[in-house]
Amino acid sequence: MASQLGASLSLPFVPAPSRARRRLWLVSPNYRFPLLRATPSLSPPNKDVASGRRCCLPEKFSWDGLIHRLESTVAAILIVAQITLPIPIPIPIPDVAPAEAVLYSPNTKVPRTGEFALRKAIPANPNMKAIQESLEDISYLLRIPQRKPYGSMQSDVSKALKIATEEKDAILSSMPEEVREKGSLLYASLIDGKGGLQDLIKNIKEQDPDKVSISLASSLDTIAELELLQAPGLSFLLPQQYLNYPRLTGRATVEFTIERGDGSTFFPTAGGEPQSVATIQVVIDGYSAPLTAGNFAKLVMDGAYDGVRLKCTSQAVLTDNEIETYGNSVPIEVMPSGQFEPLYKTTLSVQDGELPVLPLSVYGAVAMAHSLDSDEYSSNSQFFFYLYDKRNAGLGGLSFDEGQFSVFGYTTNGREVLSQIKTGDIIRSAKLVQGLDRLVLSRES
Repeated sequence: MASQLGASLSLPFVPAPSRARRRLWLVSPNYRFPLLRATPSLSPPNKDVASGRRCCLPEKFSWDGLIHRLESTVAAILIVAQITLPIPIPIPIPDVAPAEAVLYSPNTKVPRTGEFALRKAIPANPNMKAIQESLEDISYLLRIPQRKPYGSMQSDVSKALKIATEEKDAILSSMPEEVREKGSLLYASLIDGKGGLQDLIKNIKEQDPDKVSISLASSLDTIAELELLQAPGLSFLLPQQYLNYPRLTGRATVEFTIERGDGSTFFPTAGGEPQSVATIQVVIDGYSAPLTAGNFAKLVMDGAYDGVRLKCTSQAVLTDNEIETYGNSVPIEVMPSGQFEPLYKTTLSVQDGELPVLPLSVYGAVAMAHSLDSDEYSSNSQFFFYLYDKRNAGLGGLSFDEGQFSVFGYTTNGREVLSQIKTGDIIRSAKLVQGLDRLVLSRES
């Protein structure tokens, strides 16, 4: 198992940065310039010094000391100038590649909750996505401390309300006829219902962040329901060689019952009595990882995880069944953000600006471990819950393992249980409680 963890969950080797990346950038809204550490010349100041003869300089004079003092003085002058001058300093700088901006920006908009990630992954009508994106922006604005930009929030909701009103017919007509009536009721509640867009504007005008947060969550939940009605199946064709694999053509919910291996109890974070067992619910996503989610759902139906022990690392809780041969040999399956179908047998390069639709950098993300035999395949059955911690992440809040695993779902209930699980705890049962109608099995399966 040590080799397995080394191959799959340990931090990868990061090469030393290039000379260009070793520069320290001092950034302001208007300009930026590098503070470069001067390198003392290897050539002596004159031939007298080179020959060892005394010159007019004091005996204890140090060129390194002089350079160090000049360096500190120039840096101080530039910092003071940056703070005090009302105009930018016209110092030419090289362009920063978009990929570096992704890596080094502390505001990288990667979903930080499973619910947000799952909403973004639904392949829905473009108008619905435009409404969703306007409201998701408010989630970021609410994080701003002290004076929150309520004007920008109101503008975002007004934009969403305008689209929802003008494009109502186009949005509802994109739903299958059998669910259109349900969609019409949901749509009405999105606009005028409790926790809908009108409610959200009212709460924003009152500048009550708690009420805004509650009505925003309600509106986004309604939007997710509407989008799921618009997405009855996969929006792409699977490669021919994988058509006999089990596949999930939508969403499904798996419920795990976990019990202590040593007879101790779980402590609920919201109060209540300690329990000998705990429940975790996971929503698995076939829209972005149909083969991985389908194989997992089939294993759950077959009882492959009942009685399996768990083990813990600093970053994950994983099943202790890496040598089992249940399930199919499924290739690594990752859908890049902005693409319409997954990539197979390959991982993403975050350094090149590639980010997955289902990010690993979310606490409670669920992914398959790597195969012991091939870097192009996931394990047949071993999976893990990822314990994302921003303190162990790179700049931009991205996990160092981002894009390297087949992520196929997120923990939506029972996240607080994950931190309490210890090596030796047991999955008493795993059940597919929703989404069986979206699981497609081949005749052989």
